[in-house]
Amino acid sequence: MSDVPALSINNLSKTYKNGFSALKDVSLTVPQGGFFALLGPNGAGKSTMIGIISSLFQPTTGSVEIFGTDLLTNPSLAKQYLGVVPQEFNFNMFEKVEDILITQAGYFGISAKEARPRAKRLLTALGLWDKRCNKARELSGGMKRRLMIARALIHKPKLLILDEPTAGVDIELRRSMWDFMQQINVEENTTIILTTHYLEEAEQLCKRIAILDHGEIRINTEMKDLLAQLSVETFVFDLETPANHTVQLDGVTEVTQPDSQTVEVTLTEGESLNKVFEQLSAQGLVVASMRNKANRLEELFMRLVDKNIDSKDSMKEAGL
Repeated sequence: MSDVPALSINNLSKTYKNGFSALKDVSLTVPQGGFFALLGPNGAGKSTMIGIISSLFQPTTGSVEIFGTDLLTNPSLAKQYLGVVPQEFNFNMFEKVEDILITQAGYFGISAKEARPRAKRLLTALGLWDKRCNKARELSGGMKRRLMIARALIHKPKLLILDEPTAGVDIELRRSMWDFMQQINVEENTTIILTTHYLEEAEQLCKRIAILDHGEIRINTEMKDLLAQLSVETFVFDLETPANHTVQLDGVTEVTQPDSQTVEVTLTEGESLNKVFEQLSAQGLVVASMRNKANRLEELFMRLVDKNIDSKDSMKEAGL
């Protein structure tokens, strides 16, 4: 099984009864192991693709294989390999936390006796063990997110799809969740597909990335190769004291001053950051700190996809 892709999508299309084409002959292969980023603007078709993989929707054409098992002809076996954490909370809010995991395990033929130690391990790792007897509705939003992850992992899936798993979660909790997911990835060799609007997460975690736009795969490559395409970066310089003049810099693509104590400099590949420091110093300006204006992947993402998505298509996709 080592050479079999975790996920293989071939010529997948989905056209809804209203005529909206959400996916257009999409092919995508996700190798085993590691994190894989699936990104795209709202309305790109990500939700439709995940819906098909998780058997919520039927494709119009094409096929999906999970670890070599055809989802359409052998759905029961294919879904044994799959765990999905959707965007929306979809468990019984009046059921106890531990019982939610035990019930989920039962769907995969796992007895309560076998499921209980698994549930304890997952709930403990995710900081929910002391809430095991609470009803789900009593949990905070962040705890509910973690419960969704625990539920998706209870049957030890080989492929885990995380659809916006940290939406609305504070930074500290987000980091702890990713520490846990990296542990699962390494210790259990779980392949993880991530969709997120926090593009810094994708850049830090994922080795491969695919970008979906208007129902088509625009990019499918190694993260490092994609980031190597970045030829323009904008840096923000925070000055120790306000500048009493308009900052002029030679050899840069663009320079702006949002305020008297901030200078933004856009550099194209080949332009020197050291020369920027030299020129600022020559003008009597001392740099207190410097940072990228935007996440590198975010800059590339905005250039690669069409920012002017048809509003009608977006509404159709968002309403699915």
